[in-house]
Amino acid sequence: MFRFLVLTSFFLLSVTAYAQESYSQNENKQVSISGINAPWNATATDVLSSLEKAVQTNTAHSVPILIGSAELGFLYKSGDTNSADIKTGVDLRFEQDRWLSLLKIDLLIKKADIADEDTGDLHFRTTDQKWTIASQTNYSLGRSEKHYIYGNVWYEENDFSSFISQSSVSSGWGKHWYKTNEASLWADIGPGFKRDQFRATDTEPTTTITSWILQTQALYIRKLNNNVELKQYLSVKQAIKNGENSIYKAETALTTKLISTLQLKFTFTVNYNTDVEDDKKNLNTQTAITLVYSF
Repeated sequence: MFRFLVLTSFFLLSVTAYAQESYSQNENKQVSISGINAPWNATATDVLSSLEKAVQTNTAHSVPILIGSAELGFLYKSGDTNSADIKTGVDLRFEQDRWLSLLKIDLLIKKADIADEDTGDLHFRTTDQKWTIASQTNYSLGRSEKHYIYGNVWYEENDFSSFISQSSVSSGWGKHWYKTNEASLWADIGPGFKRDQFRATDTEPTTTITSWILQTQALYIRKLNNNVELKQYLSVKQAIKNGENSIYKAETALTTKLISTLQLKFTFTVNYNTDVEDDKKNLNTQTAITLVYSF
């Protein structure tokens, strides 16, 4: 039931902008990364959008209401050992008047030869599987788009972690703190609610812990040149009550434009949970290189 409510919230957040009646068809915008409309977490779509603006002139043009991208990374090894890694994801960005909705879905699957404990025979089994879905809707307070209010929903399942699932919802206020032709900085903060479903262990059954959190997010984007951008994203889901699990995340992404619709993306992600099982690590990192196709 809770998963249904979470997925429903994602859908509502992603289509909220459709309810607005007015949309500005043409705008004269300065050519720079600062032309992006206050996102909370830059996706490959955002990076592509800013790269395209770097080569446009200051002429009136129609801004696409919906843009998106899909990324894929794949590695398969055979021989003495067999293994396969797949990382894929989809990013959607919908913008209309003062409304901005973002939807991001990521999937990671790893398989490898695992020896049977009894017979020693090798079996090609899944060793890691995680999928994440996140959505946020921003509403700009005024035409300047400097201040905004937001609603955020996040859900994750990881088959090889301490948690069966983790989810959170939050809302609050944000600001476009810094903006130049080469760089921009956004940050927002607000209260929220988090749900962690802990996996059963030899001594403990499956448990679900809910807690109030204070969520803060910050995003820094810098254009290194007309074809390369750097993004740094930070997120904190701090539990209000001492002793409850808090989640910290940092993501660094470097995107290089290959052709008009294809980019190469390097991503390094750090995830930290303060409360995990004794045989699990608090800190997990992920490094990925993927091709990104925009549409």
